[in-house]
Amino acid sequence: MLKSTEKADTRPDYWLMGSVVALIFLGILILASVSASFSQEKFGTTYYFLNHQLLFGFLPGIILGFLAFRMPLDSLKKWALVLLLINLILLAMVFLPKIGSSSGGAARWLNFGPISFQPSEFLKLTFILYLAAWLTNKTRKINLLIAFLIIIGAVSLLLIFQPDISTLGVIVLVAAMMYFLAETPIWHSILIILLGTAGLFSLIKLAPYRAARLLVFLKPEIDPMGISYQIKQALIAVGSGGITGLGLGMSGQKLGFLPGAISDSIFALFSEETGFIGSIILIFLFLMFLWRGFRAGRLSQDKFSQLTALGISSWIIIQAFVNIGAMIGILPLTGIPLPFISYGGSAIVAELIGVGILLNISKNT
Repeated sequence: MLKSTEKADTRPDYWLMGSVVALIFLGILILASVSASFSQEKFGTTYYFLNHQLLFGFLPGIILGFLAFRMPLDSLKKWALVLLLINLILLAMVFLPKIGSSSGGAARWLNFGPISFQPSEFLKLTFILYLAAWLTNKTRKINLLIAFLIIIGAVSLLLIFQPDISTLGVIVLVAAMMYFLAETPIWHSILIILLGTAGLFSLIKLAPYRAARLLVFLKPEIDPMGISYQIKQALIAVGSGGITGLGLGMSGQKLGFLPGAISDSIFALFSEETGFIGSIILIFLFLMFLWRGFRAGRLSQDKFSQLTALGISSWIIIQAFVNIGAMIGILPLTGIPLPFISYGGSAIVAELIGVGILLNISKNT
């Protein structure tokens, strides 16, 4: 019990906040360097992509993240289901003509006048909130596993039809971790892993391009100017950086050689310009984020807050691990963006809202 003259420490975790601020700074730095050539070539202005990211990514993300930081955690738990349902409706609307927008054969964007966003990026967060609230109330139910699989199945169908398998993979992995950490029977988690693995291989067999990505991962020397081109150029970029890097703005791979240079391949260019030292610093910041995020969950006395903190931390780190792993050839290419670094307004906004919730939990431990 606190004495009448004492006050509870309600400060957020400054180590967690500092790691995110540092990641954002590095993201802005490398985006400014990489996007200059693309912006000048496509739009006639040097920093179009950087300005777009600042105006439609970081600015609304910081505002909404601050609101999430100030919102009572009980309210988040109460509105979790409503937020998920709204997100699922928006996800289904991408198939509507005029409102929905397709690119590269995938229907993932919604357009409302000048505003365009990707609902699946927000689904990662709203699903974590809903699952944390649901597991908090349902862990003693006998049919828990069946209900969990039904929920995952419903979300999976919408993402498969888009298709957005990379987002589906992140959501399933995070959901499985949250389910396990909710102290459910261990055989439930084993069954979930087996079903998830079987589902993954089925999706790979259904789409030739997914099988091609797996083949490239196993044998990267196959067709270096075709299906292996991106990973070959990414490895060249990473190797060219050496220990200290070529210097900001000095990347050669960004000049039209590396596909997805400002999105899912941005780590390779970051490594090329900052070298091994810069890459280690970036990875250290992500590990710092993981440690402080898990710590916030571990110290929380509320089960909803615990599961939410663990879910958000796992989401960010899984994406970072998969993205970086793909760029250095230890994982197949997936198209998953690097959190806080890759270009993409929807992803940045969703991630910063998640950070606001994490800091909210950390101040209530």
